[in-house]
Amino acid sequence: MKYSELVVWQKAMYLVTEIYKTTASFPSEERFGLSSQARRAAVSIPSNIAEGHGRKATGAYLNHLSIAYGSLMELETQTQIAVRLNFIQEDKAAILLKQMDEIGKMLTGLKKSLSEKTE
Repeated sequence: MKYSELVVWQKAMYLVTEIYKTTASFPSEERFGLSSQARRAAVSIPSNIAEGHGRKATGAYLNHLSIAYGSLMELETQTQIAVRLNFIQEDKAAILLKQMDEIGKMLTGLKKSLSEKTE
């Protein structure tokens, strides 16, 4: 199976596009601040899923999935900050956070599945 066939990777890719669209409306002074950080964190999620999958070693894959999960937590926090700063409406943030929660659960499930194979 190719990494691009993983539903978690596909959902993470969709999240990247949503984050880019959402941060495009942030104030221009945030271009190198919160907007840039959120975009980097979002891109890191599917990138680390793909990189870990390409390593062909379960330990490396698990490590990269952990990095992807950490980036997801970073993005959740940045989204909550953006709401507090009134850069994102609460209803839009709720949709994004729901997507992030789903990706988080999928990453956790994938890590659990891979861990069980190494035991």
